[in-house]
Amino acid sequence: MADARKSTTALVLEAVQDLHAQEQIVTRETLAQVTGLKLTVIDDRLGVLVDDEKILRVQRGVFVPAALHPPARAMSKTLMPDGMVKLEVGDEVFLLTPREDRMLAGLQAGAAAQFAAIEQGHQSARLNAELANQVRQLAREVATLKQRQDPTQRSLLET
Repeated sequence: MADARKSTTALVLEAVQDLHAQEQIVTRETLAQVTGLKLTVIDDRLGVLVDDEKILRVQRGVFVPAALHPPARAMSKTLMPDGMVKLEVGDEVFLLTPREDRMLAGLQAGAAAQFAAIEQGHQSARLNAELANQVRQLAREVATLKQRQDPTQRSLLET
């Protein structure tokens, strides 16, 4: 039984880390969808992971993995007049040739595409929430208008 708990704990932890890395909001429902585990198992494993300080509860029902990396450092990229590129990460300074800059850009292309997809997902979620709110508001207004009408007009609307 301990092996089964360990494997479901590892499965839930991995799902929390993966979803968070993709900048998705991690909830018990999302974890149930991703892992295929029942909500009771998810709740139990989340409790264990919080107690073990492997994940953090940032608000009710929302979790993030405990920080494994140092905090992000300030970064800047400066294009020099001679074509060289100065890349600064924290206190580190790298001078890159134009070819090295292009090679680095190629290495970062996947991360850039992932960033764009994550941003698009966030924007879609915000728009979806706005539209859902507007639909709910319109539904309430229609219900209010129907209640205010006399019975003869109401029967015309319902047909």
